[in-house]
Amino acid sequence: MLRHDGVLLLGAFTLAFGLFNVHSQSQITEGGVLGMTLLLQHWLGVSPGVSGFLMDMTCYAVGFRLLGRGFLRNALISSVGFSLCYRLLERLGPVLPSMADRPLLAALAGGLFVGVGVGLVVRAGGASGGDDALALIIARISRLPISLAYFFTDFTVLALSLSYIPLEKIACSLVTVTLSSWLIGRIQSFHVHS
Repeated sequence: MLRHDGVLLLGAFTLAFGLFNVHSQSQITEGGVLGMTLLLQHWLGVSPGVSGFLMDMTCYAVGFRLLGRGFLRNALISSVGFSLCYRLLERLGPVLPSMADRPLLAALAGGLFVGVGVGLVVRAGGASGGDDALALIIARISRLPISLAYFFTDFTVLALSLSYIPLEKIACSLVTVTLSSWLIGRIQSFHVHS
């Protein structure tokens, strides 16, 4: 149980680190609830540590019936872990150099952090945010691969993000959601052979 929860928290920290140090600093956004937290931060000044938690709880309430009690426990651990890690990182300040002037590099680095972080959480049976719960619900209902369910929700939020992010950065965001969706699918379905 301790190792399992450790994987959930490692994934949550990896995600928070990438969102704070790469995406938030460079205006390369993610889709889904993660991207929506950055959208709300931009337009309303609401910290992703707060808005992410509120949106997550809403998605978890909707998804509880389909995904079960074990999922809810894992999701609460990883969601609270993400929020606390993000708040801690806000207090510490950025530790990576800004990639704002290199949007493609930011897109690749951000996609890597998000893909690995969320991939670890989903593999452990949780959700680091409401977008994970939403993607898992879409995947279960539609029988789409998890990577396509993520891409669908990400693409929708990217379209909304055109309201504050220039088209060229949205193109880079499309790179990041494509990479992160692919990594999440690979990590979630990875099989260790003994």
